[in-house]
Order: sequence, then C-alpha cells, then structure tokens
Amino acid sequence: MTGDRKLTPFQMLALGLLLFAMFLGAGNTIFAPMVGQAAGSEMWIPMSGFLITGVGLVLLAIIALTMAGGTVEQLASRVHPVFSFVFCLLLFLALGPLYVNPRTTSVVYEISIKPILGPELTQGVWPLIIFSVIFTLLGVYLSLTPSKLVDRVGKVITPIFSVLLIVIVVKSLVTPMGELHDAVDPYKDGAFIKGFTEGYLTMDALAALVFAGVFIQSIRGQGITTRKGISFTFLKAGIITVIGLALLHISLAWIGGSSVDSIGRPDNGGTVIAEAARTLLGYPGVLMIGLVIFLTGITTLVACLTAVADFFAKQFPRVSYKAWVWIHATVGLVIANFGLQAVLSAALPILFLLYPLGMTLIVLALLDRFFGGRRSVYVGATIGAGAIAILDAVKASGNFVDELNGFFSWLPMFADNGGWILPAVLGGVIGYFVGRAKGEPAIDRTQHIAVIDGAAIDEPGVGAPTPATTSRKA
Repeated sequence: MTGDRKLTPFQMLALGLLLFAMFLGAGNTIFAPMVGQAAGSEMWIPMSGFLITGVGLVLLAIIALTMAGGTVEQLASRVHPVFSFVFCLLLFLALGPLYVNPRTTSVVYEISIKPILGPELTQGVWPLIIFSVIFTLLGVYLSLTPSKLVDRVGKVITPIFSVLLIVIVVKSLVTPMGELHDAVDPYKDGAFIKGFTEGYLTMDALAALVFAGVFIQSIRGQGITTRKGISFTFLKAGIITVIGLALLHISLAWIGGSSVDSIGRPDNGGTVIAEAARTLLGYPGVLMIGLVIFLTGITTLVACLTAVADFFAKQFPRVSYKAWVWIHATVGLVIANFGLQAVLSAALPILFLLYPLGMTLIVLALLDRFFGGRRSVYVGATIGAGAIAILDAVKASGNFVDELNGFFSWLPMFADNGGWILPAVLGGVIGYFVGRAKGEPAIDRTQHIAVIDGAAIDEPGVGAPTPATTSRKA
C-alpha cells in the first residue's frame, strides 16, 4: 500500500470548490428566494428546515457513500438488488430528463434570456423552443466531446458567482429593496416542516448520491488512494461545499424576503432573482446574473447528461452512451418547453417519493455499525418510509389530498409530508428484532471497504472509471 500525497490548503480548497461547482446549478437560485418572499420576517424557521434537506443532507450523503463503498447502487443494494435497480433508475431519471435537465433549461431561460430580451421578444412559445434547442445541443456537444471544459468552467464560475452574489447581497443590505413582511401561506403554520420538504426541490442531497463516484475519481487523481485518505478528503471538501451552499441559500432567501415591496410576488424564483438584480444593480445586474446563470446551467446540464447516460449505458449496454445522451437530452428538451412552473409541479410526486427513501438510506448507512449492517433493518426502514412516501407522492400530484390527510391525521406530520419519519424508525426497529430472532448475522463491512485500501481499488463502483466511462473517454 502506498501513502497518500499531502494536499496543500490551496489544493484542498480547489477540491472543495470543484465539489461546490458540481452542486452549483441554476436550480439552486430559484427556491430559497420563494421561501424568503413567503416567510418574510419568519424566514429563519422554514430556512432551518430547508437547510437540513437542501444542505445538511449533502454532507451526510457524502459521509454515507464513503462508508458504503462510493456508489448509490452499492448503498441501495443493502436493501435488495431489485430495489437498488428501481430506486437508482428513478433517481437518475429525476436527475436527468424528467426534472433537472428541463428545470435547468427553463431556469436559464427565465433568468438569462427573458429579462435581457424583454417581454416584446419573448412572447409566445417560439422563443423558449429556439433557446431550448440551442442550449440542449450545446449540452449534448460538450457531453459527447471528451474534454476538461466543464471542470474548467466549474472552477471559473464558482468564484465569479460568489463575487456576484456578495455584491448583490451587500447592495441589498446597504440599500434594502424593502422591509420583511409577515409570513403568508403556506408558511404561517407548520413552517419548519414546509421548509424541510421545500428543500427536496434543490435535488442536492440526491445529486450527492450520483456525483460522489465522479468526485472520488477527482480525489484519486490528486494522488490520494487509501480509504482513509479518500474519506477524509471527501469530508473536508464536503464541509467547504455545505458552507458555500448554506451561505448561498440564506443570502437568496434574504434577497427574496426584502424584494416584495419592489417587485411584488412573482410565481417563480427565477423571476424573483432576475428582477431583484435589476432593482439593485440596474440593467448591468441583469446581464451579470444572466451570464452566470447560463454558465452554471450549462455545467449542470452537462454533468447530469454525462452521469445519467453513463448509468443507463451500464444498465442497458445494447444502447451506446452517445445514444443515451441524445435520448435523455431530447426528452428533457420536450419537457422544458412546458415552462418552468409546469416542470416544477410535474416533478413533485417523484421527488416526494425519492427523498424519504434517499434520506432513509443515508441515515442507515451512517448507523450501519450500530445494528451490525443487518439487511432486515434496511428492509424494514425502507418499507416504512416508502409506504408513506408513496402516499406523499399521490398528494403531491394533487389527488386525494384531503382524504389522505384526514385518514392519516393520527400519524405525526403526515399533513406536512413528514409522516414517513416515524414509520421508517419503527420499520427499522422491527427489522432489527426480526433479524435477531431469525439469527441473521451481523455483516462485517471491513472486507468490502478494504478494496479501497488494497489492490482492488479499480473495482467499478469504488471511484474507478466504469466501462461506459472508460469507453467514452477513449
């Protein structure tokens, strides 16, 4: 076994900023401003919940994956191989063509194109169609062309975005756009759990489950190959990332909360941040934030197209990686043209299904050694969380909301989409005692994790390039 190369503070910061850039997508700018607008002077309550699911879970997911071997497939397979396949399939579809790709395209259009061109040139459906085709083709080109362009763009836009945001926040503090108003629905009652579930929409915690393997490759590229070194570096980079994400969301919530007097209450966060930039900095502010959102958007689109196409090329190898890129890009393009609000609404059911399952897996991975890694605990907790998550997904689709809330009124936080927590805990506890009663042995993870320390480090799924990735880079 060889020792790890010691990173300088600057190299460690660069890795942290690289990881932050992977999460820094256009979608990160549209949700916190809406929380700030609606919650007003009480925004700290829902933002506490928002930061747990939108930021805190990112760090926990990173830690969990370093303990689980590096990939979400390995983590989910602790429940069952079939569950792993279905969960990962839905996860990658949400991260790609069904949600993140069309959301990214729509957000970039709302913030980068509409405010610059003005209402006269963006009326009707054709402006969005033309832009989405050009934007998607650019994303496909970068995804099909082996290049370090995306990494370079990510490293550049992170400080640019940070500086721009600091300028806007400082300006909003020195010359506020208005006062914070009293909270309005849905943040008058149950504000914490509402913010908690609103954090689902960022997709950052679920994205962490997908991007981890790619980032581990970057760590190994720095000469760090031991399990301890990878885990420690991943953790430190994760801390840098969550600090950046927390500051980002808090700042955007403040901008949203203080903007009501000046811009009213738009129906989406893209309009909020664009009009706030216009109010604070004039037309130059619109141009600056438009450029940065475009760059963050194309980076997100390429990262998601690449990760999702790699996954599908591994699962369905009869279709090539390049073909999967085109397929997912085309589906995302079509969905994007329904508009940002339609994309966000249509994606709610799958997010309310995936987030409870993802959070359950993350927590179980962190507590694995306390229950001996018994599969029955994973199964019990997943069944408990999944049963209620399905009902939350039904409610998110707008069906049977009052009926389900009334029937399950005895379940804590069910009406606020937090009802899965207690069943997940009870399911895990029941699974533990059932496993003990059946004589299910505790699982020693050290042999599995040891592959990171030993010669088998290039095993697919532990930070090594997969066959699909290797063929694409050739």
